[in-house]
Amino acid sequence: MAETEIISNSDNNEQFFEGVEKLIEIWFTPVKRADLRKITRQQWENVLKIVRCEIISFTQSDEVDAYVLSESSMFVSRRRWILKTCGKTTPLRCVRAVLALARETAGYARVQNVFYSRREFARPEAQLKPHDNFDSEVELLDSFFGDGRAYIMGPEKDCWYLYTLLPLEGTVDALEKEQREVSDGREGGEPDQTIEILMSDLDPAVMDIFTRAASADAAQATRASGIDQIIPGMVIDDYLFDPCGYSMNGVAKDGCYMTIHITPEPSCSYVSFESNVSAACYERVLSAVLAAFRPAKFVLTIFHTPDAPASEALRELKTFHSLNAFEQKEAQYCRFSGYELHYALYNKFPS
Repeated sequence: MAETEIISNSDNNEQFFEGVEKLIEIWFTPVKRADLRKITRQQWENVLKIVRCEIISFTQSDEVDAYVLSESSMFVSRRRWILKTCGKTTPLRCVRAVLALARETAGYARVQNVFYSRREFARPEAQLKPHDNFDSEVELLDSFFGDGRAYIMGPEKDCWYLYTLLPLEGTVDALEKEQREVSDGREGGEPDQTIEILMSDLDPAVMDIFTRAASADAAQATRASGIDQIIPGMVIDDYLFDPCGYSMNGVAKDGCYMTIHITPEPSCSYVSFESNVSAACYERVLSAVLAAFRPAKFVLTIFHTPDAPASEALRELKTFHSLNAFEQKEAQYCRFSGYELHYALYNKFPS
């Protein structure tokens, strides 16, 4: 997060930063020789001005370009664009510009699918339009993509919002489903899976690591917290903000990525973890994340296509030892046309 967006409350000297991110992911329909990585850094910088953030650092693998931003991260691969931003950023305002660049520079004429998601903000009233409420976000997304589907999962204060073009299975007839699959390019599409862990009320001792008072630089914070061991083999690009806050991207040769963003202030501590690592079981990853950050509460979401290795992961969650210290407060399962989703809210058992 950017230091300039930390808000101080003069009454009690409380510092607040909105760590909850808005996450938009757009997949474009495959076209021979089209590639989003043809879009230049300068063009991306112009896009990010609309969002109210900037590029801090860059790394890449053969399959994905990864940008650490002043407010979270951006990932660009051949036909997938991911933007994840926190604070008072306005990511949906840049979608029109991204679609234009995808068409004019990268060679893509059609969108395959869209995922926009976020957890409930700690202070929604402080957000800028259209992010001040989900209805406004959906209205703007529909203006770009037509009739999407909007979902709200979980209890009011811990709910998770999702917008996608995917219909729920059983809500479309066979002909419409077949037409949608053809237009979406799912035939021959690569397997896809993503795990996201959105954590709040973190252990203060862990959060201290991500301050300049405790860590000299990002590399020290990465090692001290165990982030470098969560998914071994990742090339890590990390950044420690001043006076506090942390962001990292990790990329692997096969195109897998992970990203972590940390707001350590005691009054609003928040950590997000996300990865598309091709794992058949998430027990090791989930255990490493929870051990590293020790949250009192977290939202877990797992998305996957039926042909992805994670297709069995949902059935195994109840057997994970890493979840023994938590109570599942809410769980929802959705089967979309081409994807499955598991949402769950966990609270730590009182000690």
